[in-house]
Amino acid sequence: MRFSLTGGVAFVLAVVAVIVAYGSLYTVYQTQQALVVRLGQPVTVRSEPGLYLKWPLIDSVIPIDKRILDLEAPSQEVIASDQKRLVVDSFARYRVEDPLKFYQTVGSVDAANTRLSTLLISALRRVLGEASFIQVVRDERPQLTQKMREQLDHEAAAFGIAVVDVRIRRADLPEQNSQAVFQRMQTERQREAAEFRAQGSQRSQEIRSKADRDVTVLVAEATSKAEQIRGEGDAQRNRVFNDAYGRDVDFFGFYRSMQAYETGFRHTDTRMLLNPDTDFFRYFVAPSGKIGEGAPKADNPAKTGSAVK
Repeated sequence: MRFSLTGGVAFVLAVVAVIVAYGSLYTVYQTQQALVVRLGQPVTVRSEPGLYLKWPLIDSVIPIDKRILDLEAPSQEVIASDQKRLVVDSFARYRVEDPLKFYQTVGSVDAANTRLSTLLISALRRVLGEASFIQVVRDERPQLTQKMREQLDHEAAAFGIAVVDVRIRRADLPEQNSQAVFQRMQTERQREAAEFRAQGSQRSQEIRSKADRDVTVLVAEATSKAEQIRGEGDAQRNRVFNDAYGRDVDFFGFYRSMQAYETGFRHTDTRMLLNPDTDFFRYFVAPSGKIGEGAPKADNPAKTGSAVK
């Protein structure tokens, strides 16, 4: 009986020892930092991963994430310095630098997100309210987000929080203004297109006028050159005819008469009524072309006339 009682007491003491040992140990992981609180009062902060001791029952361990945390702010309508309305979506990235101050001021990540969201919206309105629409949308967005981060980081330091980054995901006009802006942009593009077309048409007319002028000059020069060459050819032809006439007058007369016969006897509607004794038919009367050597002249031209068609 005594042995059973002793064994039972030893078992209970062992269980209590295990419970006390388990309650005296806690683990800090690499993604966490721990705040040890004794009877509601902060005692120490553990930032390095490892296994640590604490007083059981009276000490409690509050784990705090030391990774970079996300903060998504709701869409906000902001009025820029040029009185244009913008719908802005923004977000921030932060981490807990001082766990003790973080626990004393906000207590949890959800509460920190609520407080930081309000501060982020305030910084967003202050910074973008001093900038124009073009600066926000295109020209100075990195500088503006950097300024927002500095302001938010300065205010979040009171919570033991360091702001790593602030970004603007979207900055657009409200839906009711987007259509008006689109119509205005379309009108401007159409005006620019019409201006470009007018400039192109003017340039086309200038090129076409210059081309017509160049064509006229070239044709005139070519015509002048052709007339000059033709005149030189006619002169050369006349010299050749004169030389041929001077060498053999009879042959030259015969050749010219043959050309006249070829031209005059073509099949046309022209009718000629000529006397056979005329010089035109002298080679028909006499092969030598001299009237009087061949057939005698007709006494009455009216009776011996020939009709040539």
